[in-house]
Amino acid sequence: MFEDLSEKLNEAFRGFLGRGKLSEKNIESGLREVRRSLLEADVHYRVAKDFIASVKSRAVGQEVLSSLKPGQQVVKIVHEEMIRLMGSGFEDIRRASAPPTVILLVGLQGSGKTTLAAKLARRMLKAGHRPLLVAADTARPAAVEQIKIPADDIGVKVYEQGSGVDPVRVAAEGVKEAGRLGLPVVIVDSRGRLHVEEDLMEELRRTKHEISPHETLLVVDGMSGQDAAKIAHAFADEIGIDGVVLTKMDGDARGGAALSVRAVSGKPIKFLSVGEKVEQLEAFHPERMASRILGMGDVLTLAEKAQEVFDRSEAEKMERKLREASFILEDFRDQLRQVKKMGSFGDLAKMVPGMGRIKGLGEQEHRLVKIEAMINSMTPEERENPRIIDGSRRKRISRGSGTRVEDVNRLLKEFEQIQKLMKTMKKRGPMRMPLTFG
Repeated sequence: MFEDLSEKLNEAFRGFLGRGKLSEKNIESGLREVRRSLLEADVHYRVAKDFIASVKSRAVGQEVLSSLKPGQQVVKIVHEEMIRLMGSGFEDIRRASAPPTVILLVGLQGSGKTTLAAKLARRMLKAGHRPLLVAADTARPAAVEQIKIPADDIGVKVYEQGSGVDPVRVAAEGVKEAGRLGLPVVIVDSRGRLHVEEDLMEELRRTKHEISPHETLLVVDGMSGQDAAKIAHAFADEIGIDGVVLTKMDGDARGGAALSVRAVSGKPIKFLSVGEKVEQLEAFHPERMASRILGMGDVLTLAEKAQEVFDRSEAEKMERKLREASFILEDFRDQLRQVKKMGSFGDLAKMVPGMGRIKGLGEQEHRLVKIEAMINSMTPEERENPRIIDGSRRKRISRGSGTRVEDVNRLLKEFEQIQKLMKTMKKRGPMRMPLTFG
């Protein structure tokens, strides 16, 4: 996410950080590079202009020019202004004083509303609030089925009347159904169009009037750049929205939407959809996002991902195995699978300060895939006792996993070193071992 923007901004910052002293002329030159980076990332031109003006007004002050490390002061100002641009903090979905809380999802066709409905439902479910999904996108024949498949996977009910019926009526009766079932949350998936059109806006205004949503969320394709800000502005003016969700942020999102939406529409970004899976939804924290864009990492989000993926009882069981030095290759493989659920290795590494700039992270991820394939090609006996893996077994494992014998040798040697380390630490007495490898 935002790799291109991060790289270009850090390139622009080198002009600041490499100087012992800065002048107003140096600062203006460097900020021109920052502005170019923002525009290339498809940040709205007016937002980029105002952002640079705010940074410059602070950067040419006495605090920076007389500082012992003026370059770092400029970067700090850019970070603070970026946070201000995107919002003061995470803004969660508002809850109704008397249930059900009604959430209306709006947006253009193809923005990812239906997928997001299932993701929000899972988020609510994990928070202890069983939701009802309402399939009010009745114009698209596949929309009802599209929402039912992930809903079945996570165990959530869907209210639907099929396609071709009045979407406003479906939305209204769906909210009533949630009340009858005693469900605390109802998520309404509305119809979209390829463009902002008056008949769509009129339908959404009627829907809002009928169901009185506590939260109207605009779903926008994060790869649409400046168009995302324009769409947010149009929906905010025409029907009124409470927040924005940016989808497809795992793709070639250049960052323009995240930096422009709030400034143009006046509405906060509430969530980011970072993949197709129902668990791939992140709360939007402006401070964390600014740090991530500037290559400073995002340890808090990384910790939250780990807490969601790693089962506490399994983690304690794994820690016990580590302490007792009974950790086998099958446990190692299980740990790798847990880490993979958190996202790509490259994306996770970028959340650790400084690691985002390390080259070759993709190669490391590829190696983890190969390690899992090699362990899968072993028999249960071999995973438990790698010492029995002789030359012929190594050849069989390499053929079965599509790797080289040298790769199998390297894995076995490294795992042997891990086991020796654990046995050494066990002899030293009580200890706290890490819960994950990889």
